[in-house]
Amino acid sequence: MNKKTILLFLVILLDVALAAPAADEWFRDAVFYEVFVRSFFDSNGDGVGDLKGLTAKLDYLNDGDPATATDLGITALWLMPVSPSPSYHGYDVTDYYGINPDYGTMEDFKRLAAEAHQRGMRVIIDLVLNHTSSQHPDFIAAADPRNPKHERYVWKKAKPAGWSQPWTSGSSSEYVWHALRAGEYYYGLFWDGMPDLNYNNPAVQEEMIAVARHWLAAGADGFRLDAVRYLFESGPGKGQLDIPETHAYLAKFYQALKQFKSDCYLVGEIWSDIDTVAPYLGSPRELDSAFNFDLAGAIVGGVKDKNFGYINATQEVTLETYPKDTADAIFLTNHDQDRIASIYGPNPDKLKLAASVLLTLPGTPYIYYGEEIGMPGTKPDENIRKPMLWSAANNAGFSTARPWNAPARVRPGINVQEEAADPASLLSHYRRLIRLRNDHAALRRGDYQAVRLVNKNVYAYLRRHEQQTVLVIHNFSEQLQTGLVLPDELKLAVFRDLTAAVPAAEIAALPPWATRIYEVAAAPAR
Repeated sequence: MNKKTILLFLVILLDVALAAPAADEWFRDAVFYEVFVRSFFDSNGDGVGDLKGLTAKLDYLNDGDPATATDLGITALWLMPVSPSPSYHGYDVTDYYGINPDYGTMEDFKRLAAEAHQRGMRVIIDLVLNHTSSQHPDFIAAADPRNPKHERYVWKKAKPAGWSQPWTSGSSSEYVWHALRAGEYYYGLFWDGMPDLNYNNPAVQEEMIAVARHWLAAGADGFRLDAVRYLFESGPGKGQLDIPETHAYLAKFYQALKQFKSDCYLVGEIWSDIDTVAPYLGSPRELDSAFNFDLAGAIVGGVKDKNFGYINATQEVTLETYPKDTADAIFLTNHDQDRIASIYGPNPDKLKLAASVLLTLPGTPYIYYGEEIGMPGTKPDENIRKPMLWSAANNAGFSTARPWNAPARVRPGINVQEEAADPASLLSHYRRLIRLRNDHAALRRGDYQAVRLVNKNVYAYLRRHEQQTVLVIHNFSEQLQTGLVLPDELKLAVFRDLTAAVPAAEIAALPPWATRIYEVAAAPAR
């Protein structure tokens, strides 16, 4: 072997090493389930969901036995905030190291994590880095300008002009600068009950790293980082979000946690367009993933409008814009948005199609609790965070007491118990799709290539990973689609229908709103 050949071989090896994800990047294979603990299941009859209740329902999500098909197949949990807070939602924290008494104890959390791990599930929790509660002991102490805690928050002697919440039009400092007393104004981007932390203070930076390490040591596998684009602020307008100081701190935070636990996972909420999100995923790395709000809107809107062009265009822009090794975080809706079942109305076919698209595209999918059974809900926020519908019994099977929030009113049959027994239900559809994804590496880690069919109603793409290729075909219409003409490069391929009860060896007609997933192999030599 000459020197030129050896050099070429080494270059190939290096390319493979750089392209291959690290062995501990478990999140690339995960299907996440977002849980609002308060609304999932009440174990002690006080009307409030709790950690013991979630632990008791883990078998619904994943029973730990790959041979069974009666669980949902979830492989990771995202818990909305579980720390003490004066609010029902928990995004204004009073103790970053504790558990909300409504939810139980730290021992309950550790048991939940242990039970999840035994079933092959990971657990991440919401970490609110940007702000505390105004009832946090540090902020109460900070009211005294002579107290060292004062420097943990952002203060001005006079209310600055020109500031506003960046997601609103116009400007009004009334929304972000709040009077504590005459001559003392503190910065609270979201509202006066959530004062922003001062990340120019090194003590704040180190404290939040210590908080994260505390939870990793307690059994968490990572964090969903809330509102991370707002950590630093240098002035009104563009100085309130996405500034260099925020990027620099997140890179420091990321490195510190990876050194503490190499396989911890950080996914960020940067509620913006793909171009704005991309720098958070670049080098130096700040996050493992970020939620793709553009793609979520494209999927929900594309199915609603029967136009898959939105989805394909956004997927291709994502792949062109994000770093090549990005583990995209994809979803339909979350705890801040109207539920998809209310967006589509009484149309289970569209709900199934949206789920099919979500669970066959590249990235790590997130499912909001109740999405898999078609729970409805529209703003205000309390109405999209209602108790889980377990059955048609009193209080929806959520609690033996009056729930903290009344369960959603739904059509008969919209609950776990009844849908679990119906093979045609939305829940059964999710179970089948998640199992297919879990069983086929091409659906989890494969690349994406749109396939142009001579049919304006059918959305098709290839997912390829190592030795496996699958073809995904979605019908975006209410009519049967026949005569699906494949491009020349696929005409000689051999297909096996993974979605059929008895796998078929040909491309069949596509029923209304249906999805078919085919394993693709080269035609045998003649």
